[in-house]
Amino acid sequence: MTLRRFRTSMSGRQSTPRPSRRRGIHLLFTAVTATSLLLTGCAASTVASPNDDADAGEPVSGGTLKFALLDAPANLDPHSGGSYPESLITSNTADKLTYQNPETGAIEPWLAKSWEINDDLTEFTFHLRDDVTFNDGTKFDANSVVENFDILGRGNEALNIPAVTAYWVGYQNTVALDPYTAKVTFDRPSAGFLQALSHYFSGIVGHSTLQLNKADRALPQNIVTTGPFTVTEHVYQQKTVLTKREGYNWAPASRKHNGDAYLDTVEIDVIPEASVRTGALQSGDVDAILDVNSTDEQPLTAAGYRIVPQLIPGRDIAFDFKTDQFPTNDQSVREAIKLGWSRDALQKTVLTDSYKISSSVLSERVPGWKDCSSDLTEDQEKAKQILDDAGWKEGSDGIREKDGQKLTVKLLGINNLVINKPAYELIQQNLKEVGIDLQLNVLPIPDYTAASKQQNTWNITAANTSRGDVSVLEQTYSPLYTNASRIQKDNPIYQEAVDTLAAVSATLDPDKRAEASATAQDFLLNKYVLSVPVYNPAQVTAVSPSVHNVEYEAQSRNVFYDTWLDPR
Repeated sequence: MTLRRFRTSMSGRQSTPRPSRRRGIHLLFTAVTATSLLLTGCAASTVASPNDDADAGEPVSGGTLKFALLDAPANLDPHSGGSYPESLITSNTADKLTYQNPETGAIEPWLAKSWEINDDLTEFTFHLRDDVTFNDGTKFDANSVVENFDILGRGNEALNIPAVTAYWVGYQNTVALDPYTAKVTFDRPSAGFLQALSHYFSGIVGHSTLQLNKADRALPQNIVTTGPFTVTEHVYQQKTVLTKREGYNWAPASRKHNGDAYLDTVEIDVIPEASVRTGALQSGDVDAILDVNSTDEQPLTAAGYRIVPQLIPGRDIAFDFKTDQFPTNDQSVREAIKLGWSRDALQKTVLTDSYKISSSVLSERVPGWKDCSSDLTEDQEKAKQILDDAGWKEGSDGIREKDGQKLTVKLLGINNLVINKPAYELIQQNLKEVGIDLQLNVLPIPDYTAASKQQNTWNITAANTSRGDVSVLEQTYSPLYTNASRIQKDNPIYQEAVDTLAAVSATLDPDKRAEASATAQDFLLNKYVLSVPVYNPAQVTAVSPSVHNVEYEAQSRNVFYDTWLDPR
């Protein structure tokens, strides 16, 4: 079995490989990214441009950034804090072994200097930095990786900590080969593993944190990490304060600087109402706001504030149909919903230039994206004919019926993005014109989480999944994992779904992975219509002119390491 190898100097320059059968896995992965974009004709991504702030001058250290957002972070554990505000905070406190460049999609070194991977994509060997410390003063080493990866890949029942199974499928173990070399083994190919290690769920935490149960690990005073900020104050539903960690000196080479963060502190304030957040920015009570109301973007720009958007990579906001629930167990209903609403109207009346109408179930920012726009068009007459042919007849109130049952479709969605509810309401109105009663339940994250556990209630769940790798399709839709379409074992397409979606994680060959990705997207969108994407969500930040280098990591979480303020 041949090992593929890559080494990188901490300046980010690649050393010349020695003649060998071994080749650079990092080079290979970067080639996969670039080639996948080329093969699929991917358009330019909506990523915050460094030129947005080109005339700012030299960065200045010091000051407190006051930053307001919609939702309250509750769980600050990097391994399990999954809401946007939670993962925003952990993206600033916890480093990862790898770094996904948000502009290029390339996987770059971070706490791991280099890595090797076998041809089967089942063994990954990481060579680690030897100069990294946790914020409690302890050293980061190979045993840190073993501890973190074992609990991420297996969970710990005694501590009530579940495995992060969607990102660690087939995990076997991690072994420390020496103090700064760790080897990870899977029982199946894991083409997306390097990208998964850059994800916010894969932040490295210290030994003392890993000994705690799930509830205690969520408390800020118990979280030990290696990142450029630490949490020094947390008042639930009010604010969270991040403080610069002095002596930090191991940022990824492609970041704008190395060393301490420029800001002394970041105060993250919870302001649920969009109009109040905007007012706080305009009054100077805060310096920047996230979750900008779409109707506020143009007025804020006109008033001199900068709007900084970034499309969220992964699975777009989509209607995921439950195939074991009436009436979405009927493919004709799913096809009619796909055809029955106007993308043009959504673009013109709800979205701004910060967002994009979906062109596939994948975001265009994901290598392997295929442009399926021609399959995602409105054709209400065709939708009506499909329903007619399937026996759905129009009732006295305009809603179709079949065998005495109304064509009522219940949707469960989240209101964590300001665009969601108005987008769903427009689709609801359009579908009524073809005889479909789409009932909306768009809830805050805690209520959504509780409601999603109600069995046999929802026909559609509407959400997105942040991940800059095509493996997100297997993670979300495979019957072996999240199974968003609830494909049961007695469903004739069960094994086809397993095999089609597994193929995206089975190779790093650019051509083969692009082909597997295209097949998977067609399987979901056209062959069985398991999902209808709506729009590519974005994170949209509005900042005052005194704030510079407003940035996002690859999954579109705000990161403050390079951000700085004009002196006050």
